[in-house]
Amino acid sequence: MDSSKTHLLLSLLIFKNTINRELIRSLHVYRLINGKEKEVEREFVFSANRAYVEMEADPLLILQKFEVSEVFEGFVNGSWLCIFAFYAHRPPPPLLTCIPSLLTLSRNPKLRAIPSLANDLETIFHMICVTDDKEPSRVLSERTCQRNNQNHRQLRRNVPVLDQDLNCLPYPVTPSELSDDQQIEQSSSGTMEKKKKRATSKDIARIALSDLAKYFDLPIVEASRNLKVGLTVLKKKCREFGIPRWPHRKIKSLDSLIRDLQEEREWQQQDNKAAAMAVAKRQRMLENERESIEKKPFWEMKTETKRFRQDVFKRKHRARVLGTQSLFLPDN
Repeated sequence: MDSSKTHLLLSLLIFKNTINRELIRSLHVYRLINGKEKEVEREFVFSANRAYVEMEADPLLILQKFEVSEVFEGFVNGSWLCIFAFYAHRPPPPLLTCIPSLLTLSRNPKLRAIPSLANDLETIFHMICVTDDKEPSRVLSERTCQRNNQNHRQLRRNVPVLDQDLNCLPYPVTPSELSDDQQIEQSSSGTMEKKKKRATSKDIARIALSDLAKYFDLPIVEASRNLKVGLTVLKKKCREFGIPRWPHRKIKSLDSLIRDLQEEREWQQQDNKAAAMAVAKRQRMLENERESIEKKPFWEMKTETKRFRQDVFKRKHRARVLGTQSLFLPDN
């Protein structure tokens, strides 16, 4: 049955994931034959080497409770960036009559593998290519599309929300405002202090897991300073990568155990070769575990490692107690 007879497309929003570039989500708003509106959310994988596929998608954008009519191209919602916005009830602006090449069937034939999105895009294409007298117009030339795309990108760069720094509150722009590298703020005593430059929104979006892994051995506060982001922003990035807790304590604990084993190995190397080899084997196991936690920081330490750490702690505590008692023993 032709779907166009049972529902009418009112709006279509398409978002790209800023972390995994292959993930695409679309939000379709239809008017059913009974006059009611229905929102449908879909997720796709736009693979560069394989055919496009549609995935089973749980409602994500719908649960954000934003107004569909207020979304525009360049709108950022968490890790999702709107790359196309269509509304049937409002005419498209003259500069935005060119659909992105990624979403154009003639330039991207792989879209035909996902008809749930391709059919709606084709409908929108025909609606855009209709002139004011309702006669079909010619497809825009490539030169016109390129010029419109350049203007579109210029408009997106001028959108205020994309230039706002997520690490600080919005502030009014004054004629006497200094450059980004020399931002200053008035202190309570009236003196002027240099304000440390923070990362921009674009820099925050480009932070990868490998960038975070460089600072896993530091406390989260120091890591946020080195990454030039706020503590709240860093915690949000951790949640995006599935890191429930900053792994500094696990890394620090493993480093301490590895140092202890290194010292034990050097001490045993002279007297007991077999014991030195056993110590070296455990040291390699801990080093491998540390590398695994750096790659997958949501992993917990192994139970065997936790028991070994507890035994080391008990031995050190017993040695300290015996050393303290020897200080109070009378000399014979």
